[in-house]
Amino acid sequence: MHKEAKLQSRDLLSGPGRAPARAMLKAVGFTDNDLSKPLVGVANTWIEVMPCNFHLRRLSERVKAGVRAAGGTPIEYNTIAVSDGISMGTEGMKASLISREVIADSIELVARGHLFDAVIALSGCDKTIPGTVMALARLNVPSLMLYGGSIMPGQFQGHDVTIQDVFEAVGKHASGKMTDAELKDLEDHACPGPGACGGQFTANTMAIAFEFLGISPMGRNGVPAMDGRKDDVAFECGKMVMELVKQDLRPRHIITRRSLENAIAAVATTGGSTNAVLHLLAIARESRIKLSIDDFDKINRKVPLLADLKPGGRFAAADLYAAGGTTLVAKRLLEAGLLHENQPTVTGRTIGEEASQARETPGQQVLRPLADPIKPTGGLVILKGNLAPEGCVVKVAGHSMTSFKGPAKVYDQEEDAFIAVKVGQIKPGDVVVIRYEGPAGGPGMREMLGVTAAIVGAGLGDSVALLTDGRFSGATHGLMAGHVAPEAVKGGPIAAVKTGDTITFDIPKRRLDVALSQKEITSRMKKVKPPVPRYTSGVMGKYARHVSSASEGAITS
Repeated sequence: MHKEAKLQSRDLLSGPGRAPARAMLKAVGFTDNDLSKPLVGVANTWIEVMPCNFHLRRLSERVKAGVRAAGGTPIEYNTIAVSDGISMGTEGMKASLISREVIADSIELVARGHLFDAVIALSGCDKTIPGTVMALARLNVPSLMLYGGSIMPGQFQGHDVTIQDVFEAVGKHASGKMTDAELKDLEDHACPGPGACGGQFTANTMAIAFEFLGISPMGRNGVPAMDGRKDDVAFECGKMVMELVKQDLRPRHIITRRSLENAIAAVATTGGSTNAVLHLLAIARESRIKLSIDDFDKINRKVPLLADLKPGGRFAAADLYAAGGTTLVAKRLLEAGLLHENQPTVTGRTIGEEASQARETPGQQVLRPLADPIKPTGGLVILKGNLAPEGCVVKVAGHSMTSFKGPAKVYDQEEDAFIAVKVGQIKPGDVVVIRYEGPAGGPGMREMLGVTAAIVGAGLGDSVALLTDGRFSGATHGLMAGHVAPEAVKGGPIAAVKTGDTITFDIPKRRLDVALSQKEITSRMKKVKPPVPRYTSGVMGKYARHVSSASEGAITS
C-alpha cells in the first residue's frame, strides 16, 4: 500500500488567498463541504455523432454518484472524439489518429489547470480509449479508465451482424452480389443502439488490453453498453477511484514493463487489432517505459490464439462477455504461464487474483481451451525487410496464408485504390500498395477498412494482399500489412515501388520484400517526388510536422 499523499487541490482552494477560486466554483453550485473533499475530474468523451460514446452521459452520472458516495467531489469535463466508422474512406478519416493526441492533451490540460486530485476517464470509440490512458499516464494522479462497452450485434436475414458486415456489403453490392434493397436492410439493422463496434475491432481490443494493463478494472470494460449492469459498474468505478486516492495508487505504479507485456498477450490471444501496436507503444512512451515494435512479435510467438472473435472469427464482443469475459481470458493465460500474475490493478488486487475469480459459462465456444487453440501462436506478427526496415504489422488471425508473392498495383492515396477495386482493376494475385497515407504523409494515417472490406466483399480476400504506410481498422481481415515504416513521405522504400514490381510476404521468416536490389531502390528514391502536402497549417499541418514514425507509436510528445 502507498502512503496517502497531500491533496494537490488544497493549493487551489485553501486559505484566504483562494477566495476568488472558491467564489467561482460556488457560482456553479459547489458548497464549502464539496470543496473540502478531494476533487475528482470525470473526463468524459461523450459526443452525439456516434453510437460508441452516445451513452456516456448516462454513465458519467453514475460515476459521479459513486465518487460522492465514497467521499469525493466529482467535476465532469468533456473532450472531443472522431468516429472512425463514420469518417472511414473520406478525408475526415485523417482526423481520427490525430484526435488521440488532442484527447490526451485536453484531458491533461484541464486536470493540470484545476489541480484535480484524481481522474476517472470514460472512453468509447477507438481513439478515446488510448487517448484517455495517455493522459492518465502523463498526469500520474490516482486514476482509472472505464470503457463504455460494446454495441450488441444487429440482426440481418436471421443472423448476427456488425458494422464490419456493412463495410463488406459495399464490396458485394459493387460487384453485383447484393441488391440495393438488401444493402439498405443491412444498413438499417446492423447497429441496434449505443456502444462501440461489436467485434474484436480496435475499441474492444484496447478495452481488453487496458484491463490487462491494470488501468481499467478487470471484467468491467467488457460489460456491454446497454447491459443493465453497466450502470452499476460505473458507480463502482466512482467509488474505486476514491480508494485509489486513499492508497495513493497512481498509474505509473500500475503501468509497468510487465503489465504492458500482459496487455500485448491479451491482444495476441484474442486476435486483436493491429492498432494495438501503435497505442501500446504510445502508452509506454508516456509512462517512460522502454518498449519496441519487436517486443510484440516476441510475445506473439509464445501466446496461442484462443478467441474465436470477429473479424476473423464467428463471435462478437458481447458473446465473449457472456462466455466468461476478459477475466476468463486472464485465467487462460495464467494457466498457460503467460501472465505476469503479480502486477497490481486499480481494483487493489493483482491481475492473478482477478484471474482466479473467472467463471466460465458451460458449453461456451468463444474462448478455446489451452489444449485446443485456434492457432498455436497469436494474432499479430511484425515483418521487416527491404520494404519495411523499421517494421510493419500484419494480423494473421482469421486467415491461413503464410506467404504471398505477386505484382504490385501502386496507389498514392486510398481513394484511388478503392476505385480500382470497385471497377475491377484488382485481380487475383495482385499486391495492392497504398502509400503517402502514413502519420505525416496523410497526415493522420487513415484506416483502410473501405478498401480492405471492398476487397473481401468482391471475393478477393483470399487471393489479394495489401500493404500500406497507413493503418487498418480492427475490422480488417485478410493478408494486410499496415504501418509500413519508414513511411513514404519520410523516405521509406515503399516510395520506390512501381506497378509491376514483385512483392513477397513471408510470415514464417517475418519478411516483407520487393524484388529490387538496394542499388535500384536507392536510385529510384533519388527521383521520388512526394505529393504536395494537403495541409501546411492548423492542427493537421502541426501534426504532420511533429508526429513520430508508426514504429514508435505515431506520437507527438
